[in-house]
Amino acid sequence: MTIIGPDAPAQASGVPVSPIAFRHRNFVLFWAARLSSTFAVQIVSVAVGWQVYDLTRDPFDLGLVGLVQFLPAFALVLVTGPAADRFPRRAIMAACCAVEGVGALILVALAWTGPLSTLPIFCVLFVFGVARAFFGPASSAIVPSLVPPQALANAVTWASSAWQFASIVGPVAGGLLYGLGAPVAYAAAAALLALATTLSLLIRVTQVRRALDSSWRTLAAGFAYVLREKVVMGAITLDLFAVLLGGAMGLMPAVARDVLDVGPWGLGLLRAAPGIGAIAMALALSVVPIRDHAGRIMFACVGLFGLATAVFGLSTTLWLSIGALAVMGAADMVSVTIRETLLQLWTPDEVRGRVNAVNMMFVGASNELGEFRAGSMAAVIGVMPAIVAGGVGAMAVSGLWAWWFPQLRTARSLERREG
Repeated sequence: MTIIGPDAPAQASGVPVSPIAFRHRNFVLFWAARLSSTFAVQIVSVAVGWQVYDLTRDPFDLGLVGLVQFLPAFALVLVTGPAADRFPRRAIMAACCAVEGVGALILVALAWTGPLSTLPIFCVLFVFGVARAFFGPASSAIVPSLVPPQALANAVTWASSAWQFASIVGPVAGGLLYGLGAPVAYAAAAALLALATTLSLLIRVTQVRRALDSSWRTLAAGFAYVLREKVVMGAITLDLFAVLLGGAMGLMPAVARDVLDVGPWGLGLLRAAPGIGAIAMALALSVVPIRDHAGRIMFACVGLFGLATAVFGLSTTLWLSIGALAVMGAADMVSVTIRETLLQLWTPDEVRGRVNAVNMMFVGASNELGEFRAGSMAAVIGVMPAIVAGGVGAMAVSGLWAWWFPQLRTARSLERREG
């Protein structure tokens, strides 16, 4: 499959092209769409977490919030990847944002009437999970077609920063909006998702589609490539297990209410802290990019992520908790930038959608399934011990993966090695 981006004529004629992603129109539209959709998701996440915990006061239910959103990505992984390779990726992004917008409006109605149980909320979250399962591979696979190769690492960094920037403002806005009323928070999310839908449709990229059959070999091509390419497999599974064990986001409503004794505004600050650290690191990386020892830096940052998680689990003061979460976000930004750049550079475009589907399933597992792990463990041993244990586990994963995947550990630069 061939992707023809907006800069193809300039490259073909030898005209220099900018390595800065924001100088390319399609990337600007994509970044704004991703920012808007993620901002909305962050608002919904804070509002749903507080609302569910208000209804049940059970950390296990906070884990279920993550599990319900992960299950569609797991069940549909052999469908979402081929869809991203066969159908226009911008159209998939727009459709997913529109579906999530409808879901947000349903949450408005539920909040207005006052749900008697968590079941209808979980049903809407399942729909969100289906939409995100399709949105992830399409939005990741479209990035290399938005900018020239010289700007890809910069584009990956800023694409990740869109999520992180929304993670700063979104949770704070979600907490403040929830203070005005749950319907207000969900209505704001619906408006942002409508904007993301419009921006996605404005992207202009020609995608020459390859006809794909529905054989098992075609559907499983993404898994086959990941298993064959050790650098890609190491990068994807490192994220899976480190965040699966170290994830603590799902327990933040319980931490805010029961440990730190702060309200929805405090929950918003906690949810924003990782984004603050991440966006600061993204700005630093845009000025001083990683040029050498990328693999070693990545593993060191995964270990730092686990250590900061353990500190957060031991903290009983708001300022220390926010600081630990900011360090978590900064460390994660470095490792995400390296992993995602390696993933895109080492994957041929004809299977990029399917490989990204596998990656997004693992990302979903590391986040949503990680929340279920944390919630389940917290129900047994307590909230803070569950967070500390997860941080220690993430540090262990960093050491084991550095040993098991030496080719990934010894990667020097963010360029593909031939042979």
